[in-house]
Amino acid sequence: MRISALLLALPLLAQTDWPVFGGDPGAMRYSTLRQIHTGNVATLTAAWTFRMDKPGSEAIPIVTGGRMYVTGPDGVYALVPETGELLWKYDATPVALRGLAYWPGSKTLHPRVFTGNGAHLLALDVTTGKPAPGFGNEGRVDLKKGVLGDLPDGRYQLQSPPSIFGDVVVTGSSNGEGAPTLGAYGDIRGWDARTGALLWTFHTVPRPGEPGHETWPADGWKNRSGTNVWGFFTVDSKRGIVYAPLGSPTNDFYGADRVGDNLYGNSLVALDARTGRRVWHRQLVHHDIWDYDLAAPPALFDVRRNGKVIPAVAQITKMGLLFVFNRVTGEPVYGMEERPVPQTGVPGEVTSKTQPFPVKPPPLGKNTFAMEDLYDRSPAHAKFCKELMESNKMKIGGPYTPLPLEGNALFFPSTLGGGNWGGVSVDPAQNRLFVNVMHVGQWGHMEKRGEEYVRTSAYGGYARFWDRDQRIPCNNPPFGEMVAVDLGTGDIAWRSPLGRIEALEAIGVRDTGTLSLGGSVATAGGLVFIGATNDSRFRAYDSKSGRVLWEVKNEASAHTSPVTYLGRDGRQYVVVMAAGGGGFLGGGSSNTLVAFALPGITRKALPAAVSEAVRQAAELRKGQPKVGSFAPLTLPPSEARALVVKTCGSSCHSMEVVTSQRMPPAEWNTIVANMVARGARANDPEAKAIASYLSATLPR
Repeated sequence: MRISALLLALPLLAQTDWPVFGGDPGAMRYSTLRQIHTGNVATLTAAWTFRMDKPGSEAIPIVTGGRMYVTGPDGVYALVPETGELLWKYDATPVALRGLAYWPGSKTLHPRVFTGNGAHLLALDVTTGKPAPGFGNEGRVDLKKGVLGDLPDGRYQLQSPPSIFGDVVVTGSSNGEGAPTLGAYGDIRGWDARTGALLWTFHTVPRPGEPGHETWPADGWKNRSGTNVWGFFTVDSKRGIVYAPLGSPTNDFYGADRVGDNLYGNSLVALDARTGRRVWHRQLVHHDIWDYDLAAPPALFDVRRNGKVIPAVAQITKMGLLFVFNRVTGEPVYGMEERPVPQTGVPGEVTSKTQPFPVKPPPLGKNTFAMEDLYDRSPAHAKFCKELMESNKMKIGGPYTPLPLEGNALFFPSTLGGGNWGGVSVDPAQNRLFVNVMHVGQWGHMEKRGEEYVRTSAYGGYARFWDRDQRIPCNNPPFGEMVAVDLGTGDIAWRSPLGRIEALEAIGVRDTGTLSLGGSVATAGGLVFIGATNDSRFRAYDSKSGRVLWEVKNEASAHTSPVTYLGRDGRQYVVVMAAGGGGFLGGGSSNTLVAFALPGITRKALPAAVSEAVRQAAELRKGQPKVGSFAPLTLPPSEARALVVKTCGSSCHSMEVVTSQRMPPAEWNTIVANMVARGARANDPEAKAIASYLSATLPR
């Protein structure tokens, strides 16, 4: 049996998967698995590890069809999810930082995974591990085309996985949100999963005549960078709606050239996934000058409230505020109101007089500060923090405080957030939402340089209220927490410290929590699993009480989100990428996938096709300087094969366009007839021989 045929057989044996970064298209990040539960999680042990060549990743693996797919700094990997053994690797640099998306294929095309490859959308055929023939330009679509405006070039990358609805692949971008103001547009676009053709475009900065254009100055929309989805989309598969969390417009900290609310900056936008038409939107920061991007996946779930079931979408924000809306209408579930906020004194700048706040729940992240909150738990760090505040003449401000021209303003939260891109997890059985938040402030002032004003401080442009060498905040702990929200009432069910700081524990300061980037997963076993913290730990919380039931130290921090699935051997696995290397938070330097499982579970034998596929994959890599991908499928020799090469190979992009197809005889007859009608050189007997050969060799 050929290796490609072995791999095609694997999906038939799959059980419970994790096919999307969020577990389901709506990113509820919930698993119905309960093999691992509150009573046995303390015995969880490492089952396997897989180490990549280069460190630094925020990738979330996906598991579907008997395989795990994951991105690394140097490419895309396919692994056996029960053992961590390598099936194939596709070498590419750079690859999307946070992962990839899976498309199940069609009648005639193999499944594909989609990810970013710099400024390109890359499609890989999961059977061969190579770029999908027939998609764009040999497996790639240039995402810069159509977004550069009047500029010859601009920063542009796809760093988070796209979302998929049916045969539509939806992409955002990382196009730069700092200086200079001008750059590539942050348009949201839909692409044909089969061909890579552009299907629709949504202008995140509205053009003249489009709704929202009036929130910009006359020419303020032109070549406006930022206003982009650099995080995650989610999809309501039933209704065909894609939810887009947008970042701030350029420049992050100074907006005199964009006076107005600046739609659709910092907005949650619901779009028709088939057409890109706006269904509704809610702007959660008006005229952002604080770098308060929306980046977390908008989580979709049903809320049981006052005897009714509400289809909901929740957006956790850097401001530490959790907004929950009816995902069909955009109406707030727990209420929302505009509240007055401080105003700027910087010449030319015009800030919004109010900002949106949810009525419930209360702020999950710290957004106020008083002198009694200044760190006082240990002498050395207390002294450092007091001197930092006094020497820089910091004046305490409330939420949305604009930076002054003189002295320094101190306010919460920092540009790291409250919440960040990790998002939330939801247990629908308990009607609870779980989210990790961090509590660290920011400070600084504005300074005129040339014709513009820039944010600066003794710590530079991004000044956090902490000891930047040790990354210990200057407010009293907890510095990081897990928070559970009762979705029926909108109230907080529990808070629990998340993480530890060993330097403080050594002197007796405990239960501090720490900073985190990444998210959690909830399970029917009554657990919430989370890495995320910069202390290199992976934890499981009791979802009812908030008590930590299990904790293990990895070789690096897991600044990402875990996944869980049931292997074909009958074991439930929980997997997380321990990579560290987070420039913001630190936490070691590695790139290792670590899988955990219960030691006492009787394991079923894996199908023989799995070990044979691994063996043949290893054979194909022999003698190669790098881990390689599978060789392309070759057609068995015959006179008909020569006809295929002569006729089809000269008419298609490559022979891989042919070998990537799987069709019944009637469809092969139609394809060959159409090919001949369009100029392929084959007489009637040759065309019949080609169709017969391909029907036998490449059946559905």
